[in-house]
Formats: sequence, C-alpha cells, structure tokens
Amino acid sequence: MQLSPVPTLPRRLGLRTLDVWPGVLVCVLIAIVATVIGHFVPILGAAVPAIVIGVAIALVRRPAERLRAGIAYSSKFLLQCAVVLLGAQLSLVSIFQVGVESLPVMLSSLAVCLFGAWAIGRAFGIEPRLRTLIGVGTGICGASAIAAVAPVIGAASAEIAYAISTIFLFNILAVVIFPAIGHLLSMDPHTFGLFAGTAVNDTSSVVATASVFSAAALGFAVVVKLVRTLMIIPITVTLAVVEARRTNGSRMSGRQIGRLVPWFLIGFVVVAVINSLGVITPGLQAFLVQASIFLIAVALAAIGLSTDAAALRRAGWRPLALGAVLWVLVAATSLLVIWATGGFH
Repeated sequence: MQLSPVPTLPRRLGLRTLDVWPGVLVCVLIAIVATVIGHFVPILGAAVPAIVIGVAIALVRRPAERLRAGIAYSSKFLLQCAVVLLGAQLSLVSIFQVGVESLPVMLSSLAVCLFGAWAIGRAFGIEPRLRTLIGVGTGICGASAIAAVAPVIGAASAEIAYAISTIFLFNILAVVIFPAIGHLLSMDPHTFGLFAGTAVNDTSSVVATASVFSAAALGFAVVVKLVRTLMIIPITVTLAVVEARRTNGSRMSGRQIGRLVPWFLIGFVVVAVINSLGVITPGLQAFLVQASIFLIAVALAAIGLSTDAAALRRAGWRPLALGAVLWVLVAATSLLVIWATGGFH
C-alpha cells in the first residue's frame, strides 16, 4: 500500500532527523571552535578555520558512515540557508545609492574576472567547475558566492575547498598590500572604500583592509561589498541555465528557466525586500547576519570533512596561479575604472 505523503510527513521528518543529526552535530562543534578562533583572529573569520579543521580531520581519518548523511546535509541545505540569511544585510535604498556609484566598477571587474577565469583557466588546463568557483569567488564575494554557485554546477567538496583556500590567500595579501596602494595613490577614504569593496572578497577581509587604511573608509567599503553580493543572483541563474542546456542539449522556455532559479536565491531577495521595508529590527538583523556566518562555518566544516585529499593533490599549482592572476586583474580593473570615472580626487 502506498503511503499518503501528508499523514506520514511527521514520521518521515523524524526519521530524517535521526539520520542526519550525528553528522550535523560534528559540523556544529567544529563551527563553534572556528567561531572562537575567528573572534580572536578577526581577519580569519569563522569560514577559513572551519574548512581547515574539517580538512585536517579528514586527512587523519575519514568520517564514519553514520556521520556522512549529516555532513552532506550540512554542506548543501545549511549552506543554502546561510545564503538566504545574507539578504538581511541589504536594503533597496542602500542598493540604489551605492549601486549608482559603484556599478561601473563592479560590472567591469566582474566581467574581466569571469572572462579571465574562463580563458586563463582553460589555458592552464583547469577543470571547468574549479575555474568557475575561483572566478565567482574572486569576482563577487568569496565564500558566499562559492556557496551559492557550488550546488548549481555540481562542484565536488575538494573543488570547493581548493577555491575557498585560494580566495582566502589573496584576501590576506590584499589586507597587507591594498592600503599601501591607496596611500601611494593618495586616495581619499571614500575612493579607497570603493576600491576595497570591489577588489577584496569576503566581508571580514574588506573590513580589515579598509580599517588598515582609515576608519573613515570602512563604512562605505562594507556597503559596496554587500551590494556586490547581489551579483550572485544573475551569475547563479545564468550558470543554472548553462548547466541545464549542457545536460539536456535543448533550448529552454521562460518557464523552464524560472524553475531553474535556486530556491535560496529567491529567499535571499525576499529577505532583502523585507529588510528594506523596515520589518527587520537592528537587533534581529544582527542576529540573522551572525546566524548566516555561523551556518556558513557549519557548511564549510562539512565540506572540509568531505574533502578528497587525493583530488586536491591532483589539482596541483595551476588553480593557485589562476587565483593570483584573477586577483591582480580585478584589482587593476577596479583602479582603472575608478580613475576613468573621475574617482581620484
């Protein structure tokens, strides 16, 4: 006899919870440790320690079979939930105000980065999914963009781990080098905030870079970075369409394209709209942002635990070289467009 889905839903949810909770618990514990580390070393944030701890554990001993369902659940569903909560940082007013000024810089640097990832990554012989992750991570917003794109293109855990590690390395270099470039070019705080917000990836690294330059540059840099996060939406939808056409080899109708839009991107936009209406209080907004950061740490711990060390070794030095070239291209394009649009005073 076939069971009716609604009456059996509580039972199925209960069984699902029993199946995933051990693995989720392990990922949560790693995320807690990573959050503590990020508190004492803000430039690291929670994401990098989480994935490093997960990889280190996986190298010593692969997770037991009973943990794998929860690890997979954390690396996918909880990661998508984190992307939804990122929308609480944005409002339509800030998007419009900052977008008018920063859009030329953001679009130019993103276009150069994505084209460079495709062309240079192909010349280096890097696997398409990995070069896509490095491209969107460098061009949009680091781990958040990688988190949004990875499930759409079916990226493996090893590819996600390598991409995030590559992005993080050049974020650290940006904290050291970019403030010196800003002072060398006699940038004012507003101009440097635009540069940092478009050329540095993860929010923690943007905060660190702008703070090193001057406290006055910090606020604008962070808002530019958050508006840049919106680029996740068109890029992810485009990749979903490309992936679907590559899979079934046929043209798609508007309705079919609409079905490809990931649920978590719709959630991201809905949360941003709700925040724009003033429904989300400052206290709740702070909570949702911290919840998003923590969920990303949980998900990256899961990705670290799932990492295939042999796949990382096979990837070699080429993805790191691609990350270096893209980092330079994005920074140079941002500076060039800021100068061309009269940004230097």
